[in-house]
Amino acid sequence: MISDDRFVGGVVVRNDAELYSLGIIPYQEAWTWQRSLLAQRKQNPDLADLLLLLEHPPVYTLGQGATPDFLKFDPQTSNVELHRVERGGEVTYHCPGQLVGYPILNLARHQKDLHWYLRQLEAVLIAVLAHYGLQGERIEGLTGVWVDGHKVAAIGIKASRWITMHGFSLNICPDLSGFQQIVPCGIGDRPVGCLAQFVPNIDFEDVREQVAIAFAQTFDLHWSLRQTQPPLLVQDV
Repeated sequence: MISDDRFVGGVVVRNDAELYSLGIIPYQEAWTWQRSLLAQRKQNPDLADLLLLLEHPPVYTLGQGATPDFLKFDPQTSNVELHRVERGGEVTYHCPGQLVGYPILNLARHQKDLHWYLRQLEAVLIAVLAHYGLQGERIEGLTGVWVDGHKVAAIGIKASRWITMHGFSLNICPDLSGFQQIVPCGIGDRPVGCLAQFVPNIDFEDVREQVAIAFAQTFDLHWSLRQTQPPLLVQDV
C-alpha cells in the first residue's frame, strides 16, 4: 500500500506531489487535462508536480513529427480513433489493460535535461519489472523498456518551459491485437509484449501501485492521493 509517511531525520527531503489514480478515460479528455495542467504550471511554476495514472479505450496516437507510413490502415476510411499530438515519437496504441502515466513535472525541481528525464522514466519501469522478478532492458538508440526481446513499455514526452506532459505506457494485460494495425513506435523488427506473458494472473491494480511507488522513489516525491478529476484551465501550450 502506498504510504503517506515521509522520511524523517534529515535523511531524504521529498517534494510534495499529487497522484491521480483514475479509471478508463477517453484520450481526448485526458489530453485536455494535460494541456490544462501544463498551462496552470506555466502561469504558476510553484504548483505541485503530479502524475495521472489511467487507462484509455482503444486509440492510436501519432507524435508531432510521426509519419503515417507506419499505419497499416487508412485513417480516411477507418473508424479507429486516431490523434496527432505534441509528444515525440512515432505511432503507438493504447487500450484497456495498459497502464498509462502522464507526469506533469517541473524539471527545474529535478534536472533540466530531457535525456535524463527519459532515462528516469525508463528506470521507473525497470524497477517495477524487477519487483515481479523480470529483467527490464534498454536498447541502445531506442526509447522504452523490453523484456526478453518484447517491448512492454513505450515513452513519448513533451516539455514546455521545462514542464512535462505526455509520458509512458506499460502493457500489463491488454489485448495486443490492436498493435497489428501499426508499426509500433516505427520499430518493425521487435515484437510488442505484456507483463501477463511473463507473470500469469498479474494484478493490474498491484502494478499501478508499484508504478506509483517506483515513480515517487525515482523522482523524490511524496504523494498526496487524489481520486477525482484534476481541475481544468483554458489551455495554452
